[in-house]
Order: sequence, then structure tokens, then C-alpha cells
Amino acid sequence: MTHSTNPVTTVRIDSLTLTDSPRLGGENPEHTRRLAAADDELPPILVHRSTRWVIDGAHRVRAAALRGQTGIAARFFDGPMDAAFVLAVRGNIAHGLPLSTADRRAAAARIVRSHPYWSDRAIAAATGLSDKTVRAIRRSTSEQPQSNAGERVGIDGRTRPLNSADGRRRAAQLLAERPGAGLREIASAAGISLATAHDVRARLLRDEDPVPARLRSPASAEPVVAEPVRLAVLDSLRQDPSLKFNEAGRAALRWLYQHTIEPDDGTKLINTIPPHCATVVADLARDCAQAWQALARQLEQRGKAAG
Repeated sequence: MTHSTNPVTTVRIDSLTLTDSPRLGGENPEHTRRLAAADDELPPILVHRSTRWVIDGAHRVRAAALRGQTGIAARFFDGPMDAAFVLAVRGNIAHGLPLSTADRRAAAARIVRSHPYWSDRAIAAATGLSDKTVRAIRRSTSEQPQSNAGERVGIDGRTRPLNSADGRRRAAQLLAERPGAGLREIASAAGISLATAHDVRARLLRDEDPVPARLRSPASAEPVVAEPVRLAVLDSLRQDPSLKFNEAGRAALRWLYQHTIEPDDGTKLINTIPPHCATVVADLARDCAQAWQALARQLEQRGKAAG
């Protein structure tokens, strides 16, 4: 049962703790007076059961006291204080008197320390900041614990590596082993995003390292040689019934085989072309590359339209 569905009960105001608010400046007396003067019934507050700390609703508590009430409607939260503080921040950016930017930055720094395995986007969502701001706060927070697992929990609750290099290498291996698999399947199996899986495949098809230089650790600065996947992809296409069992499909496959080269093929060609023809062949190669790029764009548009 989540706190939002916990039953509402009445708690004594003098039993509650109002310290340790995400608001650096504490109570806003004017906001408290406005709440007290309103005729509306105050919504239930949220209270940490074991400590009686008010997670969300400190101004409502003070407004109820100004009205002369001895009790106030509340829901209880059962969980660790670190989780309670995150709820306090979420509650105070979602409604009532908004937290200031300074409040949210201080809260983000505290959450970085208490939840070091959360991704920048997850902390940004909890504090109402940008993930770029959270990233800068994380870098400047010297007290943050270090992750032994090298992973962080994302905004979707899934655990991913701090550095996606390992996931990219797993994806490259899977693409070579299972050329017929969809990119969503590859992304899920490798623990990376769909966009990253797209990038890995594109890098492999360009005979590039699946891991960009900026993501490689100093210990592995030498680029990883990408395993050729073009022929594996063509072999997978050859088994597709929609291409295999009609003349037009077979003709398309023959054309693809004839116009697809592997790295070794290019090396042999370079060594074969005499120097005085090199510039002409280079221009021809660029023209062919541009034609392939145009073909790729048209095919992607067709695929998106069909999807």
C-alpha cells in the first residue's frame, strides 16, 4: 500500500516534529496566515510514522494551530527517512508554496548523498531541476558515497551502468550473434536505451568502435575493433520469407550483396588502385556514400511510416 492510499487518521499537533524541512528559510508566516484564514478544510498531511516528522504539510500544521485545533488529518508513511525526505521534496514542488531554486539545489545535493545510485534524471525529476544541474551538483558534492556496483537507478526504476561502455560492447556482441533480433530486444538484453542501441548498430555498420572515445576509460583508450556485422545482417535478410520467396526480393538481396563491402575489401581496393587514380576513385567513393545515405534516409522514412 502506498502512502497516498493509506487511511486518513487524526493526529495530535503537539506530537508532530516540524524540523528538517527542505525549505532552507523555514516557515513562511504569510503563507501560514493565508491557510489559517481560508474557510476550506485543510488536506491531510503526510507524516513519517516512526518519527512523527511531517513530510508534507508543515504550513498546514501551523495553520491548524492558529485556528485553535489540537488535531489534524494525516496519512502515515512507513519507510526510511531518506525516502521520506525525497517525498518531502516531491510534495513541495508539486503543490502549495513552491521550493526556491536554492531549496531544490540543496535538496538535490542531499539526495545525491543519500541515493548515490540514482541517475541524474531520477534526481532531477524528484527536485524539479534539470539533469544537467544535478550532474554539476553531483560533481561538486565531495561527500557522496562511491558506487561499488558501477550502476545507477534511472527514472523508470531500471538499473543501468554508470558508464554505458559495457552495455554498448554487449550490444555489439549481441548484434553480431543475433543479426535478426530487433533493436528493442538488443537494448533490453544489453541494459541500454533504444537510442544507444541505434547508435551502436550505426557505428558497427561504419566499422567504428561501438564505444565513443569520450566513454572509454583511460585504461582502455585504444578503440575496440568492431566486428563486421554487414554480412551477418545480409544472411538474416536472406532468410526473410518476404524477400526469399519472390523474384523481386531475391533481386534486391543480390544487389545488396554486390554493393556491400567489408573492411578487408576496402583495404584490398586501396592497395590495388594506382596512385594516379586515387583521387578519382576517392570522389567516386564519396558519390556512392552520398547515394547510400540518401537511400538510408528514404528507407528509414518508409519504416517509420509503416510503424
